[in-house]
Amino acid sequence: MKIKHSRVDRMILGVNNIFLCLAVLIVLVPLVYIVIASFMNPTVLLNKGISFNVSDWSLKGYKIILSNPAMVRGFMNSILYSVGFAVITVMVSISAAYPLSVKGFVGKNVFMTMFVITMFFSGGLIPTYLVVKNLGMLNTVWAILLPGAINVWNIILARTFFKGIPNELYEAARVDGASDLLIFFKLVLPLSKPIIFVLALYAFVGQWNSYFDAMIYLEDPSLHPLQLVLRSILIQNQASPGMISDQLAMAELKKLSEMIKYSSIVISSLPLIVMYPFFQKYFEKGVMVGSLK
Repeated sequence: MKIKHSRVDRMILGVNNIFLCLAVLIVLVPLVYIVIASFMNPTVLLNKGISFNVSDWSLKGYKIILSNPAMVRGFMNSILYSVGFAVITVMVSISAAYPLSVKGFVGKNVFMTMFVITMFFSGGLIPTYLVVKNLGMLNTVWAILLPGAINVWNIILARTFFKGIPNELYEAARVDGASDLLIFFKLVLPLSKPIIFVLALYAFVGQWNSYFDAMIYLEDPSLHPLQLVLRSILIQNQASPGMISDQLAMAELKKLSEMIKYSSIVISSLPLIVMYPFFQKYFEKGVMVGSLK
């Protein structure tokens, strides 16, 4: 059945469509530019800009990056850190959120207040570093996986989602003799796929884009994630006039840096672009139900 809109409604929908198209262009144009620039000959890119002529394209940037063993090792490390961090974060978040959503749980308001306080006040970098050091986690995988695993905002989202589950389901399960653990694993978790996927996506993306923690806690280059490896590559390929006396050599290095920069962005963004369509069907539902009630 076709809905009839008034003139004012049509005007509002038209304005909304224009703004949505502009928003799509704002996101899409830089993305397309970066992808095309990563395949272009750096000389053509610097002199003429973007070209759709295939003869001006080159795979040299990708060959340089992928031929670097540190790049491949960093990619695998980032996968390990991101997946491990997402698993730990989801487990901790839902384990903390479920008791806080149960009616009759003694002291849940006190615990929730303590959690919320940490959102506004933190010890800072130096105390955190000392804690990691005293626990013997420096230069280990655990220095990346554990310090930021507890996220209060994720706990709040999960708690709100759990509160949205009808209370009649809990009562029916208890009538059947189910314990709290059985209710959690057999009832709550199967119904919580949207919020679990949302929390996992948040954690994966946040860890994938992170490099500062690795720069602080990891000294062994074999443990560095992809973002830190890319940072090192880009810094090493930056040149200043005082560093190179030969202007031709400096110009070539600038071209190479430009090519590596765009190719690195595409490679580092590829896993997120690939995985997002699989999470999209859960994303909207999980965010809306978890944040609005």
